[in-house]
Amino acid sequence: MVVLVSEPAPRLIKPGALPIAGLAVAAMAVAALANPDTIEDGPVICPFRLMTGLPCPGCGLTRSWVYLVHGQWQDSLVANPFGAVLFVLAVGFVVATAVSGVRRRPLPDGGRLIRSWPVKVIGVAWALFGIGRVLAISVGG
Repeated sequence: MVVLVSEPAPRLIKPGALPIAGLAVAAMAVAALANPDTIEDGPVICPFRLMTGLPCPGCGLTRSWVYLVHGQWQDSLVANPFGAVLFVLAVGFVVATAVSGVRRRPLPDGGRLIRSWPVKVIGVAWALFGIGRVLAISVGG
């Protein structure tokens, strides 16, 4: 007797890729619709900053993206220098997701990318930036 076992077809786009790409597109759209002239007047939404009064490493990312999509590169880098890095990574992820869907090919392994040394270096640099910013504010003012 022969038993045939069929394996399920591999998923072309991982289940988490579409929601993440959708959130990235939504964040880019919000940044494009926000007014860079009034973005500094908005409420503080960071839980860490609300509790401590100090910025976390992510504080300023929204403002950074708003300035970036409106062509205000210097203001973007002042708000949070890692905003531009994250924006480029988000655009790359959205493009990779769209291309893989159109070509009906699997997405590159995101887990492998996250474990790569360049991403680890960026993560460490981002954490050090956050620590440095908190120390500068604590000591300076």
